[in-house]
Amino acid sequence: MKLADLAGLFLAFLARLITGAQGHWRGSPPKAEQRIYFANHQSHFDWVLIWAALPRELRAVTRPIAARDYWTGSPFKAWLTKEVFNAVYVSRQRVDDEDPLEPLMEALRNGDSLVIFPEGTRGHAAEPAPFKAGLYHLAEAFPGVTLIPAWIDNVQRVMPKGEVVPVPLLCSVTFGAPVALQPGEDKRVFLDRARQAVVALREAT
Repeated sequence: MKLADLAGLFLAFLARLITGAQGHWRGSPPKAEQRIYFANHQSHFDWVLIWAALPRELRAVTRPIAARDYWTGSPFKAWLTKEVFNAVYVSRQRVDDEDPLEPLMEALRNGDSLVIFPEGTRGHAAEPAPFKAGLYHLAEAFPGVTLIPAWIDNVQRVMPKGEVVPVPLLCSVTFGAPVALQPGEDKRVFLDRARQAVVALREAT
């Protein structure tokens, strides 16, 4: 077993030890199919928690989205995100001719599943901010990929903004029923519906 694989197993164990990383599946059992998991976003720990809550066989084919400027800022963070999590890097500051969704679309074309946060940035309110258009464009371009909403509970208290050491606290990730883009559905209508699917899972935790 490679060092990166051992590190991944250790980090999944550590995340579960610190947070419980409980995965609750409501309407969408864990399944070996190509998926986009989309969730509320409160800390840098979010994608680690979702990744750890997935069964091991799904973690191997599920890639988180990572901001290139932050997660390649040191050799360790670059190694962690590339070799252990196989993250998809995206640029938060793009040039005029750059499509920010292209790295995600390339991953989907390769058959990978993704973990994304449609708010685009971390929030601190009780409910997620309005979703940006990326989820809509991915759903439109890849109608065969299953969209799974998820609600992450308590992670903001585990990794408060500005802290580097997690605080042990029970967390959970609740996965909901699939959401599909309907033929001819308006972009904002779809994004509001997808956001509401995430918010509704809060009541199920």
